[in-house]
This record gives sequence, C-alpha cells and structure tokens, in this order.
Amino acid sequence: MELLYRIWETTAFDDITWQMTVMWGVVAVLLYLAVAKGFEPLLLVPIAMGALLANLPTHGVVEGMAGAGSFKPDGTGGMFYYFYQGIHLELFPPIIFLGVGALTDFGPLIANPRMLILGGAAQIGVFATVFGATLIGFSMPEAASIGIIGGADGPTSIFLTNKLAPHLLGPVAVAAYTYMSLVPLIQPPIMRLLTTQKERRIRMQTMRKVSKTEKLVFAVMVMVVCILLVPDAAALLFMLFLGNFFRECGVVERLSKAAQNEIINITTIFLGASVGITMTGERFLNLQTIGIIFMGVVAFGVSTAGGVLIAKAMNLVSKNKINPLIGSAGVSAVPMAARVSQTEGQKADPGNFLLMHAMGPNVAGVIGTALVAGYFIAALGGR
Repeated sequence: MELLYRIWETTAFDDITWQMTVMWGVVAVLLYLAVAKGFEPLLLVPIAMGALLANLPTHGVVEGMAGAGSFKPDGTGGMFYYFYQGIHLELFPPIIFLGVGALTDFGPLIANPRMLILGGAAQIGVFATVFGATLIGFSMPEAASIGIIGGADGPTSIFLTNKLAPHLLGPVAVAAYTYMSLVPLIQPPIMRLLTTQKERRIRMQTMRKVSKTEKLVFAVMVMVVCILLVPDAAALLFMLFLGNFFRECGVVERLSKAAQNEIINITTIFLGASVGITMTGERFLNLQTIGIIFMGVVAFGVSTAGGVLIAKAMNLVSKNKINPLIGSAGVSAVPMAARVSQTEGQKADPGNFLLMHAMGPNVAGVIGTALVAGYFIAALGGR
C-alpha cells in the first residue's frame, strides 16, 4: 500500500480542479468546431490544444509566465514562457500579416477604390462596442481590446490586446478567432435581413484588369501613407505590404512561397498554442469573460450590418450599383467573408459572381482594422 501511495503522489490527479474540468468541455467544443465543422481549423486546433494543456497540472511548461508562478530554480522558464515571447515581443502577429499579404490579391481594391469606404464602414462595430463596453464598466484600454473583435482580424486583436490589456488576451483571442470561424453562420441572417431580393440580385460591372505596376505602386504608396497617418500600426502594415510586394514583383518567388506556406504555417502553430496556454480555468471562467464573448459577437454583427447599410447608402448616389451583400466583406476575415458574399449572391441569382468584387472591401477591411488598432494604441498609450 505504501508503494501504491508513493506512486499516486507522483501523479497529478490530486491537482485537478473543477475549473479544469469545465475548460475540458470548452476545449471539446473548440475541437468540434474545428475538426467536425471545419471552422478555422488551422487556428482553433492549436488554440484548443494549448488550452487543454493550460488546464492540466504540468511541470516545465508554464514556469515564468505571468500568473503561472516563478521561474525554475535554475532561473529558466518553462517551454511556453519562451513560445509566448512571440506574442509578448509582438513578433507573431506581424509575421502572420506577412503571410496574409503574400496570399492576397489587392487588384480588386485597386480596380474599384470605392471599396475602401466599405472597409471603413465595417469598423462601425468596433467603435460601437468600445462605447458599449465602457458603459458596463470596462476601462478604455479594455474596451478597445474587446471592440477590435468586430474587425474579425485575429492577429490584430492579439497585437492590440497585448499592448493595451494583456490580461484579456485569452478571451479576446478566442472570441476573435471563434467568430471568424463562424462567419458563414453569423453573417448570412444579417445580410438577408438588411437587403431585398432585388438588391441581392444586383450584378456589378466587370472589373478592369489591374497591371503589375499598379499593384507594386499601390503597395508602396499605401504603406507609406498609412504609416504616416498611424505610425503605431507600422509593424502590421509594413509586413502586410511587404508580403504583397513579394507576391506581385515576380522576382522573389521563393520568398513569396515561403511567406505563403512555411513561415505563416509555423507561426500559426506557435501563435495558436501560445494563446491557448493563457486560457486557464481561473482566468477564463468568470463573468468578465462571458461579457467579452457576448460583446464580441455584437461587435461582429454590427460591423457586418454597417458594411451592408453603407453599401445601400452608396447606391443612392451612384450610377454603378453595388450589390450590398459585398458590404459584409468589409470585415477582415480574408477570404471567408468574401466567399459568404458570393454564396449569398448566388442563392438569389445563380449566375451572379461576387467573389472578386467582395475581395475589394475584404482587403480594405484588413487595412482599416490595422489602422484602427494603431489609433487606439496611440490614443490610449499602449506600450
């Protein structure tokens, strides 16, 4: 019996808490959404697995991390202390933006610059949620971190929250990526509610062909202008346009492919797992987190509605009509939001092809959300 007791003492079963067991259920839901439903699996799987590890008694994993105790006796941290530096030192989100830029064609936005308005309109949800969050007791830095969820841009949400409210990183990141993955479920009802059958059938004019020179000049000029306007967003904007320049210049194919594949994939693994490791039961299971999750979906819904309504308003003064369904793509969930616009458009008119038109506001939304994040950092004194 004494031997069995000693063996039991070496295990961690006695350290399991009720919060851990509840979080196992949360992890199961995230894995179900990722694996069974295919909702953003590249991000939800590492986040969920990191959260599972965070809610198991471990040694040599989280030592040195904030809220996880002291360093090891030899002065070193646990494994995730070093992984997490990619977020703490603001490395992972800009590297993700490098890959996004390399994967994205800015041509539809260049061909139809009006789409910048729709990308801006989708930020309505961000500011509306910031205002609402302050009314229920969150500080302005916390409210800004919650509101940015409405931009549907996970890396930007992490970048901003790490600067303004790092204690909210877990719930904000999970809300942002979960709602990004649920775009095909959240957006369509709002889109159908705010548009008529006639509006959903609008066929937009064929876009002109954009030259390689235009794309290169656009990448450089817009990067310069945006950084001059909001220097605090420089890290995100530079990497976004650097990746896009790799894609379009045609002379660095190896770099472009690396940014599109190996670099962004490896970074995604470490980013997701590092976010998940912050989701301990003690931090996650409280009314504040529930409020963040709720306000996140409100922010996302208002952003979707804002894009659709502004597109409808533009049609009142424009000869070249815009299908208002593409306004919902102003949130920066690239390219999923654009695909939702395409799907909804074809339900109303099977011969209507909105995907490339929707990519214009989709790309504009990426830029817009980064600019808004930079403004919040400058205005609220992010470190």
